Amino acid sequence: MGVRERMSRGWCLRVGVALTALLAVAAAPGAAVAGAPGAGTPVCQVRDDRLVELSGMVVTDTGYVVVNDGADDESRRRIFFLDQRCAVVRTVAYPSQPRDTEDLAIGADGTIWVADTGDNDRTRRTVAVWRLAPGADKPVLHRLAYPDGPHDAEALLLDRDGRPLIVTKGGSGTVTLYASTTALRPATTTPLAPVGEVVLPTTNTSNPFFFLGRGVVTGAATAPDGHRVALRSYADAFEYDVPDGDVVAALTRGTARVTPLPDEPQGESITYSRDGRSLLTVSETADQPPGTRPTILSYPVATATVATSRPAEPTTTAPTPSTALRPAAGDTDAARDRMWPVAAVGGVLLLALVGLAGVLRRRRPARR
Repeated sequence: MGVRERMSRGWCLRVGVALTALLAVAAAPGAAVAGAPGAGTPVCQVRDDRLVELSGMVVTDTGYVVVNDGADDESRRRIFFLDQRCAVVRTVAYPSQPRDTEDLAIGADGTIWVADTGDNDRTRRTVAVWRLAPGADKPVLHRLAYPDGPHDAEALLLDRDGRPLIVTKGGSGTVTLYASTTALRPATTTPLAPVGEVVLPTTNTSNPFFFLGRGVVTGAATAPDGHRVALRSYADAFEYDVPDGDVVAALTRGTARVTPLPDEPQGESITYSRDGRSLLTVSETADQPPGTRPTILSYPVATATVATSRPAEPTTTAPTPSTALRPAAGDTDAARDRMWPVAAVGGVLLLALVGLAGVLRRRRPARR
């Protein structure tokens, strides 16, 4: 990352923090889920200097697999295997340069899937997933294309057939699920189709991005037994039961249990522990004080169930940018309470969003 870009990100951070602070008085959500926030329990600390932008993590029998957000440094553009003490024991390089790797998923057979789906500027003609078979020395690239224009996405799940399921980042508390329309093949661009929407519960959990951070999805995970899945924001984890293996139905029609993940610096990773009793997270630390190390944290899974702000049914079209911040008809007061500051202080919010985008943007790579 160059000096000019680092200075720009620092300015955007200051602007974003200052302006979102101005919104704090006016934007406190009503009818929010009252969590019981508490710091997670440290599991281990990642001390490898290449791992400062961790955006995806899965658990294995011997430790963890992690990836950085799309990093400028070539040494960071790898799939990293860690032992149970968070020490790097193996790395796998990509055969070509990824654009913006954001999340990981692991199949029942141990196959690692990497979501190369980040698109802060929404300029990518295609996104991709990388598939690393057990024991393989390089991942295979599969290109994907949205039917309705670019989307920023930072979360990946697998459906009951092992098919990648992309979860958009959203912004207003509603996110869209996309799945491939045909089997994935190398050297071929596979069309995606929207298969449903998820409405996140409204919470009041403290996080660096205030209410903006509660309405986006930055990671996803599947329990080892496959009977639960979790989505995370910068503030919370939302867990859904999947009793029959239908992940899409569970997310779009189910109810969520909320586990607060308060005040993580920039939480974008989530996975389950091997026994499924805990949720594990790790944050990016690139913009934190010198010497700050990523630390894997453990949270006991929630037991209370919280209804979503409105039932979400499968959809055949994704929300457009012009409607992404507008509550849909039928939203409850909780959803409207979350969105009324946008109308009240629209101009200031726009600047705050610009500031947040500057903090999260990694780079502007050439189109692939």
